[in-house]
Order: sequence, then structure tokens, then C-alpha cells
Amino acid sequence: MAGQMCWLAGLGGGTKILHLRERPHQPWTPYTAFPQYRVPDLQIRGASKGWTTYQKLREAGWTLIASDAAYAKIPSPVEAQR
Repeated sequence: MAGQMCWLAGLGGGTKILHLRERPHQPWTPYTAFPQYRVPDLQIRGASKGWTTYQKLREAGWTLIASDAAYAKIPSPVEAQR
């Protein structure tokens, strides 16, 4: 199963960076915590942190989640069966 990606503010707020989760019930984690997926960032001033990783994962079938929907409540498997 391909995971999910989202652009969220990094620690301390400010500029958004790529966050990942392998399963919908997991918390969002900065892409830098996933060495198995991470691609080196572009060495260009102003380049988005995680852009090259985003491109790789998008091509691999990962889903981009809108930032405003990133923290929407996800029903648990029990709730989904009701």
C-alpha cells in the first residue's frame, strides 16, 4: 500500500515541509525521518524541503493530502463498521 504525503509547517511553524505517513492512522512525520524514502533535497535557494522526495513518492503512487484536511478525524476500524 502506498502512503500519504502532506505539506505541513515544520517545528516552530513557518515554512511548510513534506510530512509522510505510511498508514492513515499514523501521525504525520517529517520526511527526514524516513531514510528509506528520502531523496536528497535540491541545493537551490528557496527550494521546498522535501520536493524531490515528493516527486519520487508521487510517482510511486503515494497520495497527497490537503494541508487543511491533514488533521481531520479518521474513523477507527470499529467506527467505520457502524
